[in-house]
Amino acid sequence: MLEPLKHECGIAMIRLRKPIGHFKEKYGTPLYGLNKLYLLMEKQHNRGQEAAGVGCVTMTSQPGEEYVYRERAIGSGAIDEIFGRIRSQIHESLVNGEPRTPFEGELYMGHLRYSTTGKSGMKYVHPFLRRNNWKSRNLMLCGNFNMTNVDEIFADIVSRGQHPRVMSDTVILLEQLGESLDNENQRLHRQYRAEGYTGEPLTDLMEGNLDFKRILTGPATTWDGGYAMCGITGSGDLFVMRDPHGIRPAFYYCDDEIFVAASERAAILTAMNVELEQVEELTPGAAIIVKKDASVAIEQILPELDNRRCSFERIYFSRGTDSDIYNERKALGRNLAQRIVDAVDGDIDHTIFSFIPNTAEVAYLGMLEGIGQIMVDQQAQAIARLDAAAPDFEQQLRQILERKPRIEKIANKDIKLRTFIAEGNQRNDLAAHVYDVTYGQVRPGVDNLVVIDDSIVRGTTLRQSIVRILDRLNPKRIVIVSSSPQVRYPDYYGIDMSRMAEFCAFRAAVQLLHDTHQSHIIDEVYQLCKAQQDKPKEEIVNHVTRIYEPFTDEQISRKIADMITDRDIRAEVQIIYQTLDGLHRSCPRTPGDWYFSGNYPTPGGNRMVNQAYINWREGNPNKR
Repeated sequence: MLEPLKHECGIAMIRLRKPIGHFKEKYGTPLYGLNKLYLLMEKQHNRGQEAAGVGCVTMTSQPGEEYVYRERAIGSGAIDEIFGRIRSQIHESLVNGEPRTPFEGELYMGHLRYSTTGKSGMKYVHPFLRRNNWKSRNLMLCGNFNMTNVDEIFADIVSRGQHPRVMSDTVILLEQLGESLDNENQRLHRQYRAEGYTGEPLTDLMEGNLDFKRILTGPATTWDGGYAMCGITGSGDLFVMRDPHGIRPAFYYCDDEIFVAASERAAILTAMNVELEQVEELTPGAAIIVKKDASVAIEQILPELDNRRCSFERIYFSRGTDSDIYNERKALGRNLAQRIVDAVDGDIDHTIFSFIPNTAEVAYLGMLEGIGQIMVDQQAQAIARLDAAAPDFEQQLRQILERKPRIEKIANKDIKLRTFIAEGNQRNDLAAHVYDVTYGQVRPGVDNLVVIDDSIVRGTTLRQSIVRILDRLNPKRIVIVSSSPQVRYPDYYGIDMSRMAEFCAFRAAVQLLHDTHQSHIIDEVYQLCKAQQDKPKEEIVNHVTRIYEPFTDEQISRKIADMITDRDIRAEVQIIYQTLDGLHRSCPRTPGDWYFSGNYPTPGGNRMVNQAYINWREGNPNKR
């Protein structure tokens, strides 16, 4: 993606199911779990480069000794910074001859963060920790999530007397789950006290019998959003819960030594060196719970609802090393082949095919397969027309068989230019040089240039940099291809795109309404959105879809192409987007498409898209 989205966070959870001594004897280190956590986080580095955090619980500490450890850091180098600090602590403890090194534990939690609500700073970095002198009341929480009804949850916990320190969904959920954990502890305390238990035996019974289905069910019924929620208690329980639509991903692996969970299957495959079929996907609405005694169970916390797994995961966010994702991305590119050939008037021989940025490489391979198949069909037809008795038959046959797509690496990201030092036109001129091109491959005025991207969301980089720098090669035609459909609507489930005005498809549709004298629709949609502001979210309808209804996908694509093409651009510029049907045929297991279709998976999405439109219409485009 030319303008990378800040997007879903990444999770990594580990529970050792054998004593630490087993790992020291078998693998030569008591920090086996910590090393695996590092691998899981590094293999998901793509999911969050704004901040990271690590948590650990050790179950064999004595009273007066620390048993919950946490390190967090901000910045793209957060993982290295965190593990560097941990190494320093371990080294210091070894030098001092301490009986146990820090972060030598049985339970580990890792988190990689991109902010999805515009909030940043250490106080928003996971994991969050709720402290208590009772080990079973300590709770460490992290997740890949965004809730659309934070205001409702906040009001609910405040009404019960709580006073959250920060207006953040993570803090609010921590307090909500913490209260539920407290209630469960209190229930068990009353039960076992009534049976005559006191002191350490009472504590041991409480710690060993926490009912996490009970703990999770109450709070989860109030959540509207997409999530993979993870928690660890100070007494040694662990859970990972997934939203009932499966919007956010969660995978796990378990054997007699270790339990592992992560956002991406490929990370587990690599870190644990296991086979594909050994890694399972967590059922939507379910929680996998690992108890203090290391027993593992799956509980259905909420009923599984219709499948709305996020398709953007397959298009862009997840690592393409997962076999299914790799094949789906290739299919996305392959689907576009015929439309690309039509866009260059069938003149494949005078067309160069390339891609930008590197995340689009797999879709590019699929596109080339599709183009290649079209050429094979053309070659077969041409061969069938040959006269085998002609004196130049062999030469003609060779010419036909030698036809192949012209493949070149045309666009290259050069350097991260510091455009903040310039203003106005100077800044735009610097931005135009973020990418560079390979010269000498395009025949000026003769060749078409096709460049595929995985998604075109804002169009800013296309206008300020890509189209302008590709035009320097003087191609006859520039065709920009998006392997995803037009992004038309904000996301509220973990992707940082919550404002209407940032979408080039929305700006194009609004401009088309003006061009075609249908501007009244803009105000009508505003009035419809305002009229339902006070309704319960379950009754709200997404009226923003009306902005797009008068126009075909092709009309909007043409308008986007016009908007990103300045008057001094010499080449004809076209944009081709994936169709919704093409998306679903390529990614059949992940039908969540609300950012393209406006069909939100939860009522909170409809409420928030209408509010985003109101903010835009009232001149508050940056308001969330």
